[in-house]
Amino acid sequence: MNAEQTAAAKEETAKSAKTSPTTRVLLAAFSRPPEAHGEDVNSSILIAAESAAAYPGLKDAAQYFGPLGEVAKAEGLEAIQEPYDFEVGAKTLPREDFQKDVGTRVMLQSTLAMLARGYAISFTFIGGTEDEVEELVAGLTFPSAGKPPK
Repeated sequence: MNAEQTAAAKEETAKSAKTSPTTRVLLAAFSRPPEAHGEDVNSSILIAAESAAAYPGLKDAAQYFGPLGEVAKAEGLEAIQEPYDFEVGAKTLPREDFQKDVGTRVMLQSTLAMLARGYAISFTFIGGTEDEVEELVAGLTFPSAGKPPK
């Protein structure tokens, strides 16, 4: 990866952790520090909570992808397909996948969302390959009601 590609990947990873004033970042985890140089996309996970009150009329998590998609587009990400239902353990969450060219590489992003306790909660996974993103997504689990986590 040349210096220009490294700078673009570094900037994209840093942007993924930035949010609006009504958003709380609950977790931001990176495979390497955002400022560290690397040959590939810096795999990362971002979990954020945003007040659902910021979106009047928001009744289900799938509707959250309207404003989320606008933010993604402004960041140069392109939706690969419309939001779809995705099973995560005992829950089914809406998911949308995005991509962005970063130099000669493609950055992939998958975001899942849910509404809980007055917040829109988003789970965003970033990687350089589909397998890498799917491996990150597979780490998200919700235990069945009444069963303690293992």
